[in-house]
Amino acid sequence: MSGPRPVVLSGPSGAGKSTLLKRLMKEHEGVFGFSVSHTTRNPRPGEEDGKDYHFSTKEAMQEGIDKGDFIENAEFSGNMYGTSKAAVEDVQAKNLICILDVDIQGVKRIKETDLNPIFISIQPPSMEILEKRLRDRQTETEESLQKRLEAARIDMELSKEPGVFDVVIINDDLERAYEELKDILNDEIQKVQEAKS
Repeated sequence: MSGPRPVVLSGPSGAGKSTLLKRLMKEHEGVFGFSVSHTTRNPRPGEEDGKDYHFSTKEAMQEGIDKGDFIENAEFSGNMYGTSKAAVEDVQAKNLICILDVDIQGVKRIKETDLNPIFISIQPPSMEILEKRLRDRQTETEESLQKRLEAARIDMELSKEPGVFDVVIINDDLERAYEELKDILNDEIQKVQEAKS
């Protein structure tokens, strides 16, 4: 795959990935692109097909996975999620840095591909703070909250394994975490901006 080096961003729900990403994309307009993931879950209010996710059926998605169309896929809370090769190539073809927001299973799968991305983990300062952030969202049932917290525990442990991530950012202070993220991506951002000028 040619084009700028993609960025794999991982971390538990509530670690602050979306907040950091939105800010990065706002400050560097025309530099980053999202690969739009596929999912079999139902759209949430306001979500658009093809923009937030490619909403799919289990059958169609499984067929794509079997054919090798996906870089990574995972099941979470009974729904399938995945990133297709085409979704990443679409972004790279526009000379944009493709951002892949995946879970730890996805990270391990991408490690087996020829994608050669920058692997970044965004982690919360502690489980307690993460639980508070998730509860404050008020979007979860107690059962789904506990599932997310269990997944987060595993994610936090695995993020400490040497060699999994190029860098781990602890999001205890949004400003500092954002500066750290920008520093890591600076070289790739420069390349994209130079190619545009």
